[in-house]
Amino acid sequence: MLNGIFVVLVIGSILVAAFTGRLADVNRAWPDASIEAVNLAIKLIGPMALWLGFMGVLREAGLLASIARILRPVMRRLFPDVPEDSPAIGAMILNISANILGVGNAATPFGLKAISELNKLNPYPGVASNSMALFVAINTSGLAVLPLGVITIRSAVGSKDPAAIFLPSVLATMSSAVVAVVACKLLQRLKFFAPERVVLQDEPPPSAPVRPADVAVPADVAVPAAAAKAAEPHAPASPLRRLLTLAVAVALVAGLVRSFLTLRVGHTGFEVFRTAMSGWVLPIIMFSIVLFGFSRRVKVYEVLVTAGKEGFQVAVLIIPYLVAIMVAVGIFRASGAMDAIVGVLGKFTAPLGFPPEALPMALIRPLSGTGAIGVLAETMKTYGPDSFIGYLTSTINGSMETTFYVLAVYFGSVQVRALRHTVAACLITDFSGIVMSTVLCHLYFR
Repeated sequence: MLNGIFVVLVIGSILVAAFTGRLADVNRAWPDASIEAVNLAIKLIGPMALWLGFMGVLREAGLLASIARILRPVMRRLFPDVPEDSPAIGAMILNISANILGVGNAATPFGLKAISELNKLNPYPGVASNSMALFVAINTSGLAVLPLGVITIRSAVGSKDPAAIFLPSVLATMSSAVVAVVACKLLQRLKFFAPERVVLQDEPPPSAPVRPADVAVPADVAVPAAAAKAAEPHAPASPLRRLLTLAVAVALVAGLVRSFLTLRVGHTGFEVFRTAMSGWVLPIIMFSIVLFGFSRRVKVYEVLVTAGKEGFQVAVLIIPYLVAIMVAVGIFRASGAMDAIVGVLGKFTAPLGFPPEALPMALIRPLSGTGAIGVLAETMKTYGPDSFIGYLTSTINGSMETTFYVLAVYFGSVQVRALRHTVAACLITDFSGIVMSTVLCHLYFR
């Protein structure tokens, strides 16, 4: 899919430039875009290493296991046809827990394990079961409480308030997750999507299920080496350590209250809330992770350094993808094709409150994660990371997932070819994410 988009962008841009006399602009755009892509990847190394390190601390401290315990009753209701003692339940819980923490790379191995176990329970080989469809749809909702990836990119391109999109992204992705569940539950009842209607007549006898370890994960997503195992809860901390942790937490709360009272002077309630959510979020997250790791006897510094090494690998890995998509988008914009499309579509989207400049992000986000990073960077470079368009594209990116990648990897790993209502549910989820992102950005940034 992304190959087709790249070909159309490059060929279309040069054709348009030839007819509009802007070939010189295109010739200046591609080297600038390629250099900007490499610079962006280099700028991402530090923040990415830091946040992957922090996520490693949470993993070692057993937070995934804690979230898993909380989610287990919910999972039993969402997936009533999956036995409670099935390994699929545990794998799905760990996958969703990793997504909630914003560690999408760590979620991939758990997701592959979950879909493999769900396939063992599938009475129709080669056809997606209701549980498989629901699990994949929840993944495509991009459910994440910590959109750290987008915040990191915003910081790298020079945003003065990189965490401003925190609350809109969280609300948008949570609403998308609800839509994913509702859409799947409703669509699976339609006779058109009944598994009996789409059973593959030429399907061979079921073979041994593909194990996640045997699946070649596509190159555009890096799977951290330590991500495939869930950390066991640590032994309880000593009374002295607990007391010290509590004292430090109380000191932070006191400081926040003092800052809040100072901020109230001369500001409306919403301004105070927005400032608190954007300016305080990252420092509080850092503080909480370090304190939580300390309270669980984790060697915070050592774990952070070890897990942070993944940041260098990921940054280097995405350079070719960033170069390709940023060059394609750059020459597409320089040729005048982008302006032409914006002029046409703007007549329809602008009255609805959706700026056409954000359309490239809405279209490419479900197709490619790395492509979306390139489009996000290019858009913020053009319009500014702290403009309304910058906020909107950031929120869309932070509240959605790479839908067709998830579909291809998860269902491809278990050789499922008939997806039934999965694609429809995922597209509905994507659309709801775009709509909610637009609504929330208008409420929050206008």
